[in-house]
Amino acid sequence: MSSALVWFRRDLRDFDHAALFQALKNHRRVFCGFVFDTEILDGLPARVDRRVEFIHASVLELDAALRARGGGLIVRHGAAREVVPALAAALGVERVLTNRDYEPAAIARDEAVAERLRVLGIGFERFKDQVIFEKNEVLTKSATPFSVFTPYKRAWLATLNAFYLKPYPVEQYAANLAPPPPGEVLPTLADIGFVPTNLAEVGIVPGMAAGRRLFDDFQKRIGRYKTARDFPARKGVSYLSVHLRFGTVSIRELARVALATGGEGAETWLSELVWRDFYFQILWHNPHVVGASFRPEYDRVQWDDAPALFDAWREGRTGYPIVDAAMRQIAHCGYMHNRLRMIVASFLTKDLGVDWRLGERYFAEQLNDFDLAANNGGWQWAASTGCDAQPYFRIFNPVTQSEKFDPDGSFIRRYLPELARVPDKYIHAPWTLPPIDQKLAGCEIGKDYPAPVVDHAQARERTLARFAVVKGAD
Repeated sequence: MSSALVWFRRDLRDFDHAALFQALKNHRRVFCGFVFDTEILDGLPARVDRRVEFIHASVLELDAALRARGGGLIVRHGAAREVVPALAAALGVERVLTNRDYEPAAIARDEAVAERLRVLGIGFERFKDQVIFEKNEVLTKSATPFSVFTPYKRAWLATLNAFYLKPYPVEQYAANLAPPPPGEVLPTLADIGFVPTNLAEVGIVPGMAAGRRLFDDFQKRIGRYKTARDFPARKGVSYLSVHLRFGTVSIRELARVALATGGEGAETWLSELVWRDFYFQILWHNPHVVGASFRPEYDRVQWDDAPALFDAWREGRTGYPIVDAAMRQIAHCGYMHNRLRMIVASFLTKDLGVDWRLGERYFAEQLNDFDLAANNGGWQWAASTGCDAQPYFRIFNPVTQSEKFDPDGSFIRRYLPELARVPDKYIHAPWTLPPIDQKLAGCEIGKDYPAPVVDHAQARERTLARFAVVKGAD
């Protein structure tokens, strides 16, 4: 009886799973494994991490789902490049199958695993699962990678057909699942060196069932997505990003439903899924973006060494309410609305003149849905250093952005209670409230809430001067 091991990573589900399907279809005994990789975990800044708790809870749910089908998870805690080959050898499998990862560090890890398995005489296969299109599947007419989104999206849609959205029917071959060897016990969160977070308190529920509930709820609202998605105080987005990140939902199902639903809301949401593929292929073809500008000439831009301003941004005390509320949100729950991500990234780079890499790194530490490709792409877009980026001379005004997307200050007041009694007219720029009215509102600028750390108009001029070294590049 041929046997195989499926190595789960960022695909924590037992349905529509490429590697699991291929293993079950082609082998009579299929073991399932997951590794809490110490090479990743040891690099985290703290032992309190919502993502680790999300993964751990999702792993527990996945194990229960696999056991219900006759299998189960073998879970290890250690360096994956060592643990996976050792486990494969101990199980006596012929092949290890997994779904492809596109990050440079993950690619290097997988190559190391492949080599160790080769020495052991064990095969190693990787499959496309977390994207609709990968690598060279969508190219320009001259067979080169796209670097501008709109033509990429047109080519993406032109290439799409039912084949790419077809689910993998894992259930048809579930009888080939093998249970874990006797004595296997799943580690607790404490066993892998972490402690519980406020994940439940902030309403983030891990696992496949939670992902399903969110998607079912979003389908009722998807028609309003185009008009509601930019307003952080509204329930306008899907809230599925963390589930997409860890694969507790299927990207194929999401895209399939969006296409079948139709209408401007579903079409706009599908565009967001295309953006996700776009950034994955950017990272794949341009690994230099990890730590450097997509457009090398933009590495000539001289950013300010301003730790005090960076700390004010990070801690939500810049004096600009929409920025501060967003930064307090991410610190509290690890989530930030996409419109707010653009606003705070623009503010850090264009108003404060701070290197985008510092902001990118902070988001990498805080975001529940942190994904290197999208995070890097988003920050380089805002900083005007990336592909298809916001031109450097188009600079978000934090006050007008606030007025447009949080008109009555509902979001601001949720995270800045010190501004609760500030009138709507002044909520976006409370320093303009007359001193007597500040006292009446219980919010004296400079005492109860900080004065602006920079003047936006002056900061805009400094940014235009800063980018003079690349003038004409846009």
